[in-house]
Amino acid sequence: MAERISVTAADGHTFDAWHANPTRTAKGGVIFLQAIYGLTDHLGDVCDWFAGDGFAAVAPAIYDRTERNKVFTYDDHGGMQFRENLKEDTVLLDIGACATLLRQNTDKIAIAGFCTGGTWAWIAADRLDMDAAVIFYGSDIHDNLGRQPKCPAILHYGDTDHVVAFEQVQKIQTTYPDNDFYVYPGAGHAFYNPEQAHHDPEAAKLAHQRSVKFLEKHFA
Repeated sequence: MAERISVTAADGHTFDAWHANPTRTAKGGVIFLQAIYGLTDHLGDVCDWFAGDGFAAVAPAIYDRTERNKVFTYDDHGGMQFRENLKEDTVLLDIGACATLLRQNTDKIAIAGFCTGGTWAWIAADRLDMDAAVIFYGSDIHDNLGRQPKCPAILHYGDTDHVVAFEQVQKIQTTYPDNDFYVYPGAGHAFYNPEQAHHDPEAAKLAHQRSVKFLEKHFA
């Protein structure tokens, strides 16, 4: 089961995180960045799911620099203000601290994220040395097309996403033709999350399977 831990960044900031280890030697580590709602219980579940597939996983509370333990319900848009408070250098410090934690047990690290976290994962793949990136419906990647990930990336989008218009999804795909890119027919935003209204079990299962195979390939 995922547990809540405390992690300290290089600048001394301490933040909470979900953390889960596999029962066997880890195939690699994955850092999961939260959606706009904060470090929800769903992120703990995600860490558990990937730990079950053999990966060490950690999900940092990147809102802790604004207010500790701040989590919004899925019908509360208050996370917009907190999202605007995020600064690139400090988000990267928190990610770096998670990478240091995971490297205690593995030398292969991936950055991953959902929605807002998917965009930050994309930025981290450009700025930091990661071995892979897994992006679930990154909400603002179309505004960051000047970024160039230094590692292989896999991206998942639904074609009925109400946050990222399909034209924007196509633009991202066209701009980065060398990445693994999957569009799920009929799937909306947050289709991977069973706690949200647009959850699509079949799309979520397929996206998970593809992500695991992608990580296994690039961690080998």
